[in-house]
Amino acid sequence: MILPLRFCRLRYQRYNKGVKQSTSFYESSGKIFIKSRAELETMAAAGRMASECLEWIVRQVEPGMTTQDIDDLQVDYARREGVVAAPLHYRGFPKSICTAVNEVICHGIPSPKQVLREGDIIGIDVTLIVEGFHGDNAATIPVGEVSADAMRLLVAALEANRLGIEAVKPGARLGDIGHAIQSHVEPLGFSVVRDFVGHGVGRGFHEAPQVPHYGTPGMGKRLTPGLTFTVEPMINEGTWEMELLRDGWTAVTADRKLSAQYEHSLAVTEDGVRVLTVQNEEGKWEPPGRWVPPDYPKSP
Repeated sequence: MILPLRFCRLRYQRYNKGVKQSTSFYESSGKIFIKSRAELETMAAAGRMASECLEWIVRQVEPGMTTQDIDDLQVDYARREGVVAAPLHYRGFPKSICTAVNEVICHGIPSPKQVLREGDIIGIDVTLIVEGFHGDNAATIPVGEVSADAMRLLVAALEANRLGIEAVKPGARLGDIGHAIQSHVEPLGFSVVRDFVGHGVGRGFHEAPQVPHYGTPGMGKRLTPGLTFTVEPMINEGTWEMELLRDGWTAVTADRKLSAQYEHSLAVTEDGVRVLTVQNEEGKWEPPGRWVPPDYPKSP
């Protein structure tokens, strides 16, 4: 689940005046929490379970399903494993998972009325709470056969996630991450969403710092070991601008062109980066949800 920038949060609050905007201390304090080795191991366990859940859901998506069916899968998984689906009731969000079909950028609300059709793309955002820590990851996948243009967007967005994470190391700055993403997708004719950014993650769902997916090298907070956050660029086929629908949650592209996103939670280490929402023991990058586009060169 993505953190909106301040001006975008004001729009969310306007649409959700009757909803209690409660957050944990880890979110409301605005502090950056450096994690201990023991905390990082717990986060890795939470991340692995979130990765397994996302993969399990991804493998079942097919034309004719509804987005409510996907939410039901998340509910079943959480109940079976005895964990908590973090989005449910978070700031009033009504479902256990976020789904983003076609022009939806993020925070789409699953519905029994929304039927997936051949040629759609769908983003699935899974966040689980395990032993008090959040594991947050997302993937966008094709529904059946999709157009060459849609597949090109998916490949670009996935590679943007990989390149952004590749820029993470001690001493680097947040701007290095955003620059790696932006400099990859914009020459391909795509755009990077500005209204939503990555975020710190841990005991809080959305902790400090904010992690923009665009930026200038050498600018922003310096990365230090024990810092944990998400990298989750939302890449649009057309304009980067968005509109918020009247449900107060669903963000869509202003031109109604496609949007795609891949997300991992990660930790800065003494010698680089450890991806937390993966299923390999080394913490190396792998595609979120383990969905790999045809001929993608960085398959695990």
